[in-house]
Amino acid sequence: MAAQSTITIVPLILIAVFAVIVIIGIWWGIKRKRDRVAAQAVTEEHRKTIDAQAADTQPASPAAVASPPPATVVAPEAVAPPPVAPPAPPPPLADEPIVAAAAFDASPAALAADMVANSPVEPVLAGAITQLKGLGPKLAAQLAELGVTRVDQIAAMSPAEIEELDAKLGTFKGRIARDRWVEQAKLLTAGDRAAYEAEFGKLGG
Repeated sequence: MAAQSTITIVPLILIAVFAVIVIIGIWWGIKRKRDRVAAQAVTEEHRKTIDAQAADTQPASPAAVASPPPATVVAPEAVAPPPVAPPAPPPPLADEPIVAAAAFDASPAALAADMVANSPVEPVLAGAITQLKGLGPKLAAQLAELGVTRVDQIAAMSPAEIEELDAKLGTFKGRIARDRWVEQAKLLTAGDRAAYEAEFGKLGG
């Protein structure tokens, strides 16, 4: 009986020892797994900390740097060109007659005005057209209608202009040559009273 009891107990003891070993192995395995998971968690946390520090210390990329605004180009203002003055007409030659430079169809009044403006001798005696001998009020009125009212206008006329004026006098045609208006007018315009009175009689008489 004792031998049978011993044989029966031995397997039980072996089973119990084996069970204890299995339990210890399971507990050890669980402990190792927990330690490994904890180690991985610590490692992951450490890695995240390092990554965060690296991100804080890393310089900003060139794309993140705000580019300066483009410079504003100011168009130059248009400058108006200075006005160009027309060239002045050349002065007449000293030896060129002023009457010859005038247009042929210019009026006697305009020619006389030019002659007076450019003449170096100021008229002294030349005045109203009625100063001429042989020229009365009726003929003076007809000359005034033609624009001739002063002695210096007659003195400034060319032969062609005198001929044209004479043709317009109607019934008084020929009086210019007969009464020598041109000679009278030139002496009066020159202010030569003595020569005039010697040739045509007392002035105003």
